[in-house]
Amino acid sequence: MSIRVEHLHYIYGEGTAFSQYALKDVNFTIEQGEFVGLIGHTGSGKSTLIQHLNGLLKPTKGTVYYNDEDIFGDGYDRKSLRSKVGLVFQYPEYQLFEVDVFTDVCFGPKNLGLDKDEIERRARKALELVGLDESFYRQSPFELSGGQKRRAAIAGVLAMEPEVLILDEPTAGLDPKGRDEILGTISALHRERGMTIILVSHSMEDMARYAQRLIVMNHGEKIFDDVPKEVFKHYKELEKIGLAAPQITYVVHELREHGVKIADDLTTVEEARDGILEAYANLQKH
Repeated sequence: MSIRVEHLHYIYGEGTAFSQYALKDVNFTIEQGEFVGLIGHTGSGKSTLIQHLNGLLKPTKGTVYYNDEDIFGDGYDRKSLRSKVGLVFQYPEYQLFEVDVFTDVCFGPKNLGLDKDEIERRARKALELVGLDESFYRQSPFELSGGQKRRAAIAGVLAMEPEVLILDEPTAGLDPKGRDEILGTISALHRERGMTIILVSHSMEDMARYAQRLIVMNHGEKIFDDVPKEVFKHYKELEKIGLAAPQITYVVHELREHGVKIADDLTTVEEARDGILEAYANLQKH
């Protein structure tokens, strides 16, 4: 499985006085099992880009391939594609509308035309994956906490059994505990089930901790595409486009400027701890 984007352009309001480029000549390939972070300031094209990946938006120019098939080609089944490439929108709890959680999670597989037993099997499996047990099944979605609503909404997409899970700011508005729980669930899906994850987030700390690769967007263009450690080395360039590196990056560079011999590519608290302890041990030897 792979998603390949070739020379993707998208213009809002094309042919009008208000036309504006949202995407400009974007190219990349995401292979099966990758965990890719997508970052950029507001208006950089992130949300527009991910809506092309399962065919919700059609490019002005360029092509999106899924398993080497052009998803905008004549006769391509984009409805089937959306069960394979699942998209969880920002504030997905706004999509909850059924009388109870279990019925809501059943909605997606029901639309696939599956039989009742298979629909319910998928719903139970999806709810288990996001950590909602049977005590939540008959609760109204609107009685859940913010984090629980987010989990239920993600379960609704997982019940489609997608091969790729795309999440647009899934932790927006959540407290730290809720954020960690959601990201832990997403990480487990990737780690234990080999699911391909594309995560849009403004949190550089989360990206440093979870993503294997970062794609950085600016004014509709891809400007970086590399492992997080390499991307965050460009922290001054990121600052110029309204982004930043993880706080640890700044701490590490401050230490280096004061003569501490520590690696310049540390991005997580754990890495910084180990690096500082190593630097201290080396200092004691001398």
